[in-house]
Amino acid sequence: MQGRRPSYLSLGEDELRRRLKKAQRMMSPCTLCPHGCRVRRLDGERGLCRADARVKVASFHPHPGEEAPLVGRCGSGAIFFSRCNLRCTFCQNYDIAHEGLGREMSDETLADIMLALQERGVHNINLITPTHVVPNILSALLHARRNGLSIPLCYNTGGYESERTLALLEDVVDIYLCDVKFMDPAESRRYTLTEASDYGEVVRRALRVMHDQVGDLRLDREGIAEKGLILRHLVMPDDVAGSEAFVRFVKDTAPNTYINLMAQYHPAGDVDERIDRSITCAEFIRVYELAQQSGLTWLDPGSEAAYERCKHGFFII
Repeated sequence: MQGRRPSYLSLGEDELRRRLKKAQRMMSPCTLCPHGCRVRRLDGERGLCRADARVKVASFHPHPGEEAPLVGRCGSGAIFFSRCNLRCTFCQNYDIAHEGLGREMSDETLADIMLALQERGVHNINLITPTHVVPNILSALLHARRNGLSIPLCYNTGGYESERTLALLEDVVDIYLCDVKFMDPAESRRYTLTEASDYGEVVRRALRVMHDQVGDLRLDREGIAEKGLILRHLVMPDDVAGSEAFVRFVKDTAPNTYINLMAQYHPAGDVDERIDRSITCAEFIRVYELAQQSGLTWLDPGSEAAYERCKHGFFII
């Protein structure tokens, strides 16, 4: 059990209820994410994310495969939500994000899942693809907190976030894990089915808000995340992800951020010829060394291991 008290335990119940009501109003007509579809999800309508008002969970379990500060000894308490407001064409969770695989449940059941994961000893509740279900998460938190939830919430997002929605999460979320996907508008439009051409602009604003709320990552004595920002960035073929621009942005905005440069891209989902291959060792080496030269030195151990394999000419996958 971590020593630091999660922020949401210090947030008054009246304030948490106020934020829940605001989030529910933002759901119908829906303005929870930057698409601003304005569909009436409480009446069963579905917007670009294809979600209605009920939360849908694909799976939940202690996850050993996340970043080391989240996993610790007992794993991260992963909850995979169905649907997504980006739906990248190359998504490796295509059945969950695109096809909506999962089980609908009440917010009370979601609370029970959080508590069950805590009972299994996980170090945090890892909310994966949560943007479209923020009202459900806040509702579940009310129930879970009353019944003893006492570990941090990790908001695991693709980065296409509204500043108004993020404001509802201040002092609720202790750890932001943001998967920064694209920096160029042409690429984000081409490779998201929701045609999020403004993704690069949106994610830059969102990262500033996240960092203002939680700061750089802080670890307990055992190296487990207590609070702060973690960034992921998947290096892609032909620099589709805009990795050099990503490194420059982080250097200028939050240079002490914990970063996981990921080398595991492989064709999945519905890819075109341009990205129908794994990345090369040279592509990953270029990004990793650029990050080092830019002073971004808090790199995930998995990134360093991939770099060492690449330097010795081993295939990444």
